[in-house]
Amino acid sequence: MKRGAMIMPMMLSIAVVASALAVIRTKHENRALVNDLEKLRGEQTRLDMEWAQLQLEEATLSHNARVDRIAREQLGMTEPRDYVIVGDRP
Repeated sequence: MKRGAMIMPMMLSIAVVASALAVIRTKHENRALVNDLEKLRGEQTRLDMEWAQLQLEEATLSHNARVDRIAREQLGMTEPRDYVIVGDRP
């Protein structure tokens, strides 16, 4: 048998094995990325829920009636009896 006749099948076999290894590596990376994506989507959902809760809490805490009640009860503030308009001219 010729030596050249054996080289071609050997090179093709090596190419097939290398190709199979590349496919395996790519599938593994794909699975890892899909897992990461799912984790990130779960985190995004959790953060969206937390953001909505914080917005609701902010709206509740900044409600005018609540601010007014705290100003009167805890700080002893009252409505001014006399209003004085001050101009900016000397």
